[in-house]
Amino acid sequence: MIKKLSFFISIILFGSAFGQKDKEVLQKQNADLKKQISSINASLNQTKQESKLSIAYLNAVNQKLSLREKVYNNTQKEKRFIEDDIYKRQLEINKNNRELEVLRKNYAEILVKAYKTKGVQNKVTFILSSKNMGEALNRIEYLKRYSEYQDKKAAEISNKANEIKKNITLKKRSISEKDNLLLSQKKDLATIEAEKIQKQQLLDEFKKNEVKLTAELRQKQTQSKELERQIRNIIAEEIRIAKAKEEAERKAEAERKRLAEIAAKRERDRIEAENRAKLAAAEAERKRAENEAKKASDLAIKKAEEERKVAESNKAAEKKEAAEKATRDAAERSKAANDKLAAAKANEAAVNKNNDDAKDAAEKKVMKSYGVGSTVGSNFADNKGRIGFPVEKGTVTHRFGRQPHPVFKNIVEENIGIKISVAKGTKARCVFPGVVSSIQAINGSRTVVVKHGSYFTVYSNLANTLVKANQQVSAGTLIGEVGSDFDESITLDFQIWNGTNPVDPLGWVSY
Repeated sequence: MIKKLSFFISIILFGSAFGQKDKEVLQKQNADLKKQISSINASLNQTKQESKLSIAYLNAVNQKLSLREKVYNNTQKEKRFIEDDIYKRQLEINKNNRELEVLRKNYAEILVKAYKTKGVQNKVTFILSSKNMGEALNRIEYLKRYSEYQDKKAAEISNKANEIKKNITLKKRSISEKDNLLLSQKKDLATIEAEKIQKQQLLDEFKKNEVKLTAELRQKQTQSKELERQIRNIIAEEIRIAKAKEEAERKAEAERKRLAEIAAKRERDRIEAENRAKLAAAEAERKRAENEAKKASDLAIKKAEEERKVAESNKAAEKKEAAEKATRDAAERSKAANDKLAAAKANEAAVNKNNDDAKDAAEKKVMKSYGVGSTVGSNFADNKGRIGFPVEKGTVTHRFGRQPHPVFKNIVEENIGIKISVAKGTKARCVFPGVVSSIQAINGSRTVVVKHGSYFTVYSNLANTLVKANQQVSAGTLIGEVGSDFDESITLDFQIWNGTNPVDPLGWVSY
């Protein structure tokens, strides 16, 4: 039974180690969530009264409420971890008390035995009554170990009592922590209920102003359609100009290539003519070397044959020596002729290579002078998902495509981009290197279109602009200050176009 109980407690202790880590993770998460809530509160406090009937404001309230509920749920989990810790501490205290009871019982028995020995005098008698010296030494060792055993048992009792005190202290601390957590939970629940009431009041205000807000919203949609039409026209004109430029460039490239090929052929012919005499001289030199090498080789063969015949006829030694010398001379002349032939062939090959290299270099130089083969491209598409965000800090309130209105269910918004709620004074920034294609003004707000090869980025609802048409811009270049929308919220309308087709910016930017 005791073994089973010990095993059960061990399992609880093992689990509590992980529980402590989970509790710390929850506490860290709650700290981060509370920072986010504080940031949202600061933002809402800065919002004008007029802008409270905006989707951005409603989104912020919803986000804050969602964060509050996450904090509350985390606190619930943390409370369960604390309750587990309290239960674990109580089990440890119960176990320690049982062990202490056993230790005290054993120690009492030891003390009774010690009393019966009647102190030091009986110990001396016990030793002196030994039959021999060996038995006396054994009795001394026994008494020493028995004394140490008594001290050890007393220390165990003291340690176990201290351990119980420690666990009682930890349990009281956990109980206090739980009580504080319960108070915090009550406050969180009260805050959540208050914010739910605030949200409902906000929705009631939306409903109360439904006619006015829906009229403004439809007017905004009409303006958005007009802006979309203008953007399509701008992009279509840019594409037409780009295609016309591309066609003109293609024809110019073909003409440059034709003229370059004529000039290159003329240059190759000139170099060929200049090198013709060198090539002829090198060829003649090679042929002369080949003739000399052949004559030297034939002579060497002839002299070798004569030497063989002289050797066979056993003529005088001086004639034999003269014949051998003549053979050696012929062999040396043959070697020299062969070396000369090899040099002549190498020279001819070098002249031919220099001639070809000169013609290739001349052709490349001519082609480059005519500008043949020079092209420039864009790598906007290669950076999909890694393109920068158009503002330093903001919240997406409206997403791409058809989206139901969060309050007025009979209205469906169709967005060709995204809307980003920002703080007052925020400046939009270019997300990728390009050229400012156009700057438009509609109903007091401004729109900037930036061209990135075959892609375009659009920055709308700007109070002012900081760039000019045809200006080269880089990633991070400030485009203009974000203006207020019809509901007084500070909102940037951001779009990305692939040719004449708008695409979802959230699939492209790093958000």
